[in-house]
Amino acid sequence: MTASSEENNATTLALAKKHARIGWWSLLFFLSLGMLLEIMHGLKIGWYLDTGNHTRRFMWTLGHTHGTLLSLVHIAFAVSLKIFSLVGKRPLEIASTCLSLATILMPGGFILGGLFFYGGQPGIGVLLVPVGGLLLFAAVLLTARALQSD
Repeated sequence: MTASSEENNATTLALAKKHARIGWWSLLFFLSLGMLLEIMHGLKIGWYLDTGNHTRRFMWTLGHTHGTLLSLVHIAFAVSLKIFSLVGKRPLEIASTCLSLATILMPGGFILGGLFFYGGQPGIGVLLVPVGGLLLFAAVLLTARALQSD
């Protein structure tokens, strides 16, 4: 095995570990958020459940759901890196950054949009969601192209 090959294997392992960690910790966070939402629902907390707070409930449910799904995407990305030995390619480093940012911006935008809302419309924080969506699209596209080229 050459020094360059060993370096690529080490880089692959490090990036895979990074995304596995992000995936599992964010999964724990978003599942805990879901449990908190269920507790507020079960206890009939008006600040969350009242009809006038439908926007909050909807936005926070979307934040929880998107966060949970993106956590699983991180785990799938980590597994893909190892199975296909994909690192050593600049596009995957960009995909890694895009995926990490999307995991913050998409659910965060929904949560902020539900925290402050006006007349049934989500707050300005919801503007983070499409930015996160574009970053997620870029991450998936770059990863799919890297898989295609092997």
